[in-house]
Amino acid sequence: MIQGKVVALLSTVVVVAAACNNSGSATTKPSTAASTAPQSQAAASQGAPSGASGACSVGVSWNNFQQPRWAAHDKPNIQQTVTAGGGTYTDKDANLSSEQQATDIQTMVNQGVNVLIVLAQDTTAALPAIKAAQQAGVKVIAYDRLIEDPSVLYITFDNVAVGAAEASAILTKVPPGTAAAPKNYVLIKGDPGDPNASTFLPQGWDNAGLKAAVDAGTIKILNGTTDAWPKNAGTYTTAWKTETAQSNMEAIIDAANSNGQKIDAILAENDSTALGVVGAETSKGSAYAPLSGQDGDTANLNNVAQGKQYVDIWKNANELGKTAGAAALALCKGGDMASLTLQSGLIDPSVAPKAGLTAQPFTTPGSNKVSSFILQPTPITADNLQVVLDQKWVTQADLCKGVDASKAPAACQGATSSGAPAASGSTAP
Repeated sequence: MIQGKVVALLSTVVVVAAACNNSGSATTKPSTAASTAPQSQAAASQGAPSGASGACSVGVSWNNFQQPRWAAHDKPNIQQTVTAGGGTYTDKDANLSSEQQATDIQTMVNQGVNVLIVLAQDTTAALPAIKAAQQAGVKVIAYDRLIEDPSVLYITFDNVAVGAAEASAILTKVPPGTAAAPKNYVLIKGDPGDPNASTFLPQGWDNAGLKAAVDAGTIKILNGTTDAWPKNAGTYTTAWKTETAQSNMEAIIDAANSNGQKIDAILAENDSTALGVVGAETSKGSAYAPLSGQDGDTANLNNVAQGKQYVDIWKNANELGKTAGAAALALCKGGDMASLTLQSGLIDPSVAPKAGLTAQPFTTPGSNKVSSFILQPTPITADNLQVVLDQKWVTQADLCKGVDASKAPAACQGATSSGAPAASGSTAP
């Protein structure tokens, strides 16, 4: 990813919004930050905001800022993309409250936003506020969490692929045992109201072979039941809270110890829950079992470097933010959700949707069809940590803090025990 190149692209062509020509076939028209007068009039006729400056007003409703990636990566890239394209940006933090999020959405609608980007705290509880916004003429983007409404644009990473990558890595590291001696797995899920936690990630786990191994009796799930797979398998974590995940995991460790069972591997659905798992293992003095996570949070990548977490499925949120910002600008100009097309070069090819840069239909668990941009994740283990350094996602100092020099992965070679690069001519202790 070359940031300067992206900024240059955004200053000229942010996104291509599809329109219909006289024959009814789709054509594309670029949106420019510095338009001529006729172009500005054309944009207005397509539904651009009619305020004094004609700027697109984009509001973002965050469910929380406790998870580090939102403030560090998603927000700045959404904001930069919107402002580079001539729009204005505002946001609000619901602090994990569904009620506050509903209030925040209504407040931004009252303030006159044209497009709302919503990271839902509870995807069901958010629906009335979403409907009210749409009735007021506001376009809605469901950001990273699905909202069951056919009128939203869904922008996320391929969460089924994330789950598959998590399970594939762990199943490779800790293969199934035998029916006589199965491997003991623990499943730590996220919030039960989030389709990512209850549907998409478990589907990916099963695609990688987890259910087949459980059915064969070669993997035993130590927590939850398997009578209604995958709904009742594993332990959910309300609001994805690290503290809740730690408390749950401590109870699981106590139960395993009491029953004389070894925990061989742990599938945690994201990084905040994975941090809770590591906290529980540390507090209980347990060995660090091979563990999954997702998001690429700095603390978790550091745990990968230290050997406390085996795999972190990196979702390059810089690119997700750019996608959402560009889509919001296109919707302001009257772009049709079903045919929005991202400008080539806007996002890094390594994460671009497999189906291409035009929005694709996505069938939801509730049988709704929504238009979507589904980006691709990247599994990170100790063997390829250099990838996140090369992409300037994290500094070597933060990545390698506390890493044992004698066991340091290649990405931390040459770093001191504090994580800072070693001085010229010196070696790490």
